[in-house]
Amino acid sequence: MSDIIDLSIPVHPEMLHWGRRPTYEMVEEITETNPSEVSRWLIGAHTGTHVDAPSHFVKGGTTVDALPIERTVGPARVLDLRHVEREITAQDLEAAGAQGATRLLFKTRNSTDALTRNEKSPNWVGLGPTGAKWLADHGVVFAAIDYMTMEAPDHTTLWPTHVILCNAGTVILENANLASAEAGDYYLVCQPIPFEGREASPAPAILLPAR
Repeated sequence: MSDIIDLSIPVHPEMLHWGRRPTYEMVEEITETNPSEVSRWLIGAHTGTHVDAPSHFVKGGTTVDALPIERTVGPARVLDLRHVEREITAQDLEAAGAQGATRLLFKTRNSTDALTRNEKSPNWVGLGPTGAKWLADHGVVFAAIDYMTMEAPDHTTLWPTHVILCNAGTVILENANLASAEAGDYYLVCQPIPFEGREASPAPAILLPAR
């Protein structure tokens, strides 16, 4: 069995998506006279497994192409938060062993429930404002969750978790498939597509054994 855990979810027109789903057209197809296939995609910056940069909620904040690679590559810790019903709190983070890690990935029941659906779940698990403040206060530079938003369901009007994390400079990874990742320490490699001047981009990500 491979020691590499792929966190990326497939991109396709019927996928789970906040807002407009991706579409594509075939520009070229293999025929007797044409040797190759070429497709053209229309996708949003927040499609699939993607990174939110601080500029997503901070005017003039760091854009996705300017994120320091040291924030998205390095030692990381997966926390088992599958018992959380709706909102991850500061107390939940401490109880799960978040102390001392600067890159955290939240494995919740989303990985085997909300993330597997093609339509938005009414009851996903997200990070609450107290959890976001804990991350900011403890110098966490990267946080990932297994759903299309880091925000908890009850806060998608003012988006306090995003506001706190973006103002702290914390990189957010959303739609991370953590179903195969056990709680513990790993080495994270996440490489956002450098959309110049933009607030987000698709970001293939993998976990390797801890170094």
